[in-house]
Amino acid sequence: MSESFSGDTRTNRERMLAGELYDASDPELVSEARRAVRLADEYARIHLMDNHAARHVLVDLVGHLGEGVEIKPPLFVDYGTQLSIGERTFINYNLTALDVAPISIGADCLIGPNVQLLTPTHPLDPKQRRAKLEAAMPITIGDNVWIGGGATVLPGVSIGDNSVIGAGSVVTRDVPANVVAVGNPARVIKNL
Repeated sequence: MSESFSGDTRTNRERMLAGELYDASDPELVSEARRAVRLADEYARIHLMDNHAARHVLVDLVGHLGEGVEIKPPLFVDYGTQLSIGERTFINYNLTALDVAPISIGADCLIGPNVQLLTPTHPLDPKQRRAKLEAAMPITIGDNVWIGGGATVLPGVSIGDNSVIGAGSVVTRDVPANVVAVGNPARVIKNL
């Protein structure tokens, strides 16, 4: 166990789930991450030939998968188990959902190609970074949200119901419901 956690009897996984600093090179977490890579690869290969069989792989990979969800592969996740996707959501190619902390995507969402949902954070302290410590903050996306291609959503962000995030935007803070937000950093430009 790392010197950073002396006196803390919790596992790295327990610290990760609590949103605290943890060591991502922990063998249990590495094993879970490898499982996710295998399942995501299997999903991509099967998807073209048998959509029904591919859904079974997604059910094993993702923490919650609503009915009618469509995800175009490839899909990239850290663990998959902390990813929740609501009913009838459509996700285009190359979603990167780093689910160190929970990522919740609501129902009826549209996620463009090359979108990144990034929950991990790294310490500002150089010694902690050198020790490969990280933490994470959850991402919550409401119902009926449209995230344009190439957008990036950063740790700890919530996006309200019915909102639209412009293509290529970088969402650094919460976005309320029923608005259009664009830019880097994303700013609300219109009420819906």
